[in-house]
Amino acid sequence: MRPAYDLLVTDPTAIGLLLAAGAGTRMGRPKALVHDEAGRPWLHRAVDALRDGGCDHVIVVLGARAGEAERLLDGMVVTVVTAEDWAAGMSASLRTGLLAAVDHVRRTPRDVGAVVVTLVDLPDVDSRVVERVIRQVGTDPSALGRATYDGSPGHPVLIGLDHVEAVLATTSEDKGARDYLREQGLTLVECSDLATGHDVDSPPT
Repeated sequence: MRPAYDLLVTDPTAIGLLLAAGAGTRMGRPKALVHDEAGRPWLHRAVDALRDGGCDHVIVVLGARAGEAERLLDGMVVTVVTAEDWAAGMSASLRTGLLAAVDHVRRTPRDVGAVVVTLVDLPDVDSRVVERVIRQVGTDPSALGRATYDGSPGHPVLIGLDHVEAVLATTSEDKGARDYLREQGLTLVECSDLATGHDVDSPPT
């Protein structure tokens, strides 16, 4: 029989971070404002993918036309932050989101170990992908991993809290955490059987 104290030990939770700040130049409008063929906002799909995939809470980073995008999130239990410097590239959104995640961790009584980062323009990356990445990479603060599609790196990316400070220190221009992830080594989780992982740059038909 397991000791009673063992029964109280649980893995840390993860929080989701959805980057949705870009102007969507090739799309013709911010991707945070795009709806799918059924009329459902991409924002909703991405938030649900993170939450249903195992994230305890979701932070959404907006930028271009943030006010319009935030109205689409009315009624959803998420934290919304705006990257004022969103035009500088994805790293600006990532930095804003990670800082918001750190603030959330400080204020929540939950034991949070990792942040799961994804993008709004990956409409076929659903909760199954998020769940697989969390399950195979884990939520320990030392964890580091990402989804791959036919061997190519993609999202979501799982960043244990031990790595957040270094990611913030090394991101620049539009590179996000790419260089840090490559240098540190990480767990790769193949997900091509679940999704393509392709970003979408043209409106749904």
